[in-house]
Amino acid sequence: MKNLKKVKWFSFVLAGLTLAGLVMPVDAADVSSKSGKAGAVHQISSTPWEGEEHLKLTSAWDKTFPESDKVDHTKVTFHNRYGITLAADLYMPKNRQGRMPALAVAGPFGAVKEQAAGIYAQKLAEMGFITMAFDPSFIGESGGNVRNVASPDINTEDFCAAVDYLSNRSDVNPDKIGILGICGFGGMALNAAAIDTRIKATVTSTMYDMSRVTANGYFDYEKDSDTLKKERMERRKALNQQRTEDYRNGTYQRAGGVVDPLPEDAPQFVKDYHAYYKGRAYHPRSLNSNDGWNTTSALSFTNMPLLSYADEIENPVLIIHGEKAHSRYFSEDAFRKLKGNNKELLIVPGANHTDLYDNMNKIPFDKIAAFFHKYLG
Repeated sequence: MKNLKKVKWFSFVLAGLTLAGLVMPVDAADVSSKSGKAGAVHQISSTPWEGEEHLKLTSAWDKTFPESDKVDHTKVTFHNRYGITLAADLYMPKNRQGRMPALAVAGPFGAVKEQAAGIYAQKLAEMGFITMAFDPSFIGESGGNVRNVASPDINTEDFCAAVDYLSNRSDVNPDKIGILGICGFGGMALNAAAIDTRIKATVTSTMYDMSRVTANGYFDYEKDSDTLKKERMERRKALNQQRTEDYRNGTYQRAGGVVDPLPEDAPQFVKDYHAYYKGRAYHPRSLNSNDGWNTTSALSFTNMPLLSYADEIENPVLIIHGEKAHSRYFSEDAFRKLKGNNKELLIVPGANHTDLYDNMNKIPFDKIAAFFHKYLG
């Protein structure tokens, strides 16, 4: 089927699906300075962690969207159980008072907090929440080495660590914390909701199941199980050979970001990604805008299904996807796994995958805010 042709151009989502040289890497700029934007970090009740990394955070407003005059913004850091210090943008309503509900936001997979996650966080702060858009471990302004590597475990833990931090803020009600995952971090959000009972409500937007797409490629419902097994084995062999070469070379091969320049026969969804990551939302720290993940990041996702316990999530979940998105089947299949009458699937008419990154006329913010107010209010 023609869908298989689409896969060859989509090399930037994860390492391993495409190991051929389909991209022209661009070096990410080092955008850094000592302090965050004006505004003191709110004191939390916990003692500072002795092993915390000292991150270099830019003081400039280097987001891919305009700054709102309705919220206060500051940079904060927090750490996860693996000793990695994460960088985040905190957005707070100007008229805040008392202990408020709070949201942690991350995604898309290979993006940074200055892109889609920041748009969601800033807008939802305008709508009455303390919000935090964070860079996952190993990317953006967050800490961790080796750089540009992804992990289903560590990136799920990043959400839980965000809950650790928010739970200890004196302006946050620890019983009213939710999370929102965009694209590949939608799957990580569901995995976090399955393990962390402190997460009282979860929203995913334009979700990817990264373990499924890494293991099976796109449109796996078109293939029989024997074909999928053979293809997985071939990818394992290639990725493990790359491990050998990486160790020998003392460096990590990068899988490549969005293919650039676009070939004439690129499918529409690849054109949409290019328009976002290489165009209107280019950011020098974004993996997808530049030379992508370490190729071998794909290995851990292949054998560790993220949604294994999604059916055990008791707290409410809202899954949002675009009607015209190539990735819609990820959300629909994930929704089928969920149990209980507090789960909802919302299909946005006419929206494609990247429309739900930054199209303010397509992202259903009123619905998202109403959902969180209902369950965190």
